[in-house]
Amino acid sequence: MKGQKRSVMAKRGLRSLGLAVGLPLSLTLLDIALFGSNIKYATMEKPFWYPPLWALHSACLVASSLIGLSAWLVWVEGGFHRNPTALLLCLGAVASGLSWDPIVFRAGANKLGLVVCAAVFGLLVGCMRSFKTINPIAGDLVKPCLLWPLMLSLVNFKLVYH
Repeated sequence: MKGQKRSVMAKRGLRSLGLAVGLPLSLTLLDIALFGSNIKYATMEKPFWYPPLWALHSACLVASSLIGLSAWLVWVEGGFHRNPTALLLCLGAVASGLSWDPIVFRAGANKLGLVVCAAVFGLLVGCMRSFKTINPIAGDLVKPCLLWPLMLSLVNFKLVYH
């Protein structure tokens, strides 16, 4: 009886983990597919250390997966009930990150893209701090995600001053 209950709990945990990681990852893949190509950026002359589009999109995918995993760790601890602001920061970071491709690559609003990068960075810092109080590992998983808006900012600067 006890082993069967654990099995059911484990299946629920895996399902919720799959949803927590899969949903932001799927949304990011959809965002990249719909808005992620930019001929101007791909063909412009840039220094070797500027990221190609595939590296930029890979960073977006990794960041969204890590954010989903860290949010799941917080959720498992009941952290979103104790600190609902943590959920808002997390959702804001994902939503802002998803808005960058359409704003910069489709609308061509490169200066607004810089504002979005700053917002994503600030939301991720808030996420990291609030997650860390609930689950230190979740807070640490957000740290590599801070490179993502910095990478987006680098691309934005090139597009603004090209």
